[in-house]
Amino acid sequence: MLFIHMVEQDNSDTDTQLSAILKAASDPTRRAILTLLAQHGPLKVTEIAARYEMSLNAVSKHIKVLESAGLVTRRTEWRVHLIEVQMAPLTLIDQWFAGLRSIWALRLDALETTLDAALKEDKE
Repeated sequence: MLFIHMVEQDNSDTDTQLSAILKAASDPTRRAILTLLAQHGPLKVTEIAARYEMSLNAVSKHIKVLESAGLVTRRTEWRVHLIEVQMAPLTLIDQWFAGLRSIWALRLDALETTLDAALKEDKE
């Protein structure tokens, strides 16, 4: 089908990366961590963990999922681990949504054409 083909990714690596990003961002805690990092810049793992009622180990696991998806990077300065948000991978989500928006635009255009034709028939 034409509509489905337009949304499919040509590159399986891109599709895999998009899936990892969407999966990582599906968790409310991980979205909150991304928002926190975007607002405050790089933070220590302990600074991130202090904002949540969960163990340091649990926060570290969330950060590892975000790292695997490329949404954050870890920089080590001596014994301090700084976590920094990476916005570039989010362009894959934007591109995917752009494809969906174009599908809806085509469908709305087709609906408008159909309605215009029906109105023209009613006038005749």
